[in-house]
Amino acid sequence: MQQIRIDAPTSLRTSASSSSASERVMWLNADRVLYVGLHGEPSLRTLGAISIYVSLKCPHKICIDGETWRETEFSVVPAGMPHRIASGERMICNVLIESETVDLQSLPDYIRNGRGAVDAPAALRAMRDALERFKRCALRQYERTEDFDRNFFGCALPTRPIDRRIRAVLDRIKQDPNSHTSAEDCAVASHLSVSRFLHLFKSEVGSPFRSFRTWQRARSVLYYVTQSANLANIALDVGYPDSTHFSHSIRQVYGLTPKSIFAGCRKLALYGSGAAATPRYGFP
Repeated sequence: MQQIRIDAPTSLRTSASSSSASERVMWLNADRVLYVGLHGEPSLRTLGAISIYVSLKCPHKICIDGETWRETEFSVVPAGMPHRIASGERMICNVLIESETVDLQSLPDYIRNGRGAVDAPAALRAMRDALERFKRCALRQYERTEDFDRNFFGCALPTRPIDRRIRAVLDRIKQDPNSHTSAEDCAVASHLSVSRFLHLFKSEVGSPFRSFRTWQRARSVLYYVTQSANLANIALDVGYPDSTHFSHSIRQVYGLTPKSIFAGCRKLALYGSGAAATPRYGFP
């Protein structure tokens, strides 16, 4: 699998060997995201992936779907679950696991049953140790998703068996999340009626087709966050019809406006792996 360094400023390249707690980094491929950076002040957010939050020093507070706030150093949020998070420090670590890539029932207990604050001190220590190993690594790359998993979870997470027709649709969307792939087109390609396709997709993936497509488009914005291009141009490039729709959709997902996200990522070192790690705007 091709490995790609995405738009990391020259000033940041010299700091690759530094394990400074203040260093901001993100690594992502089509299946996982590792983010260590500014927390900001997000409002309600609904991420389309399983989200793991790890405090770097001070505990954070998390509120799941309007329930009571809880203070913790380690929390897990199921995919598609609305939540609010408040950090006791400027930075936080967030790991995303795309739920369609894993067998949910075979995941470690703290991920499978996680719903907000979790009590898993060994897993917390392992995640923090993995983050330090990542920062000390000169290349800061993982050739495969399995390699990322082994570093952060101790083993390759079990994969979910998915109908080959639905798998082809998933691959198509994830390889080009900015395209306007319709359910009708996917149904035809899958040799299914639209209603049957939508039912099978939700059954196999665990989320409705439209929700999955919306999340993948919003997720693709992460590949652009160190770009200095006009946000309106980026909005069009990632498939949004206009900047208003772009801002509204991104705020619904991340709880922050695109302007806030891009401003907070100015000093971020961004790394990626795979074909999806090549955003079109500003690249040959």
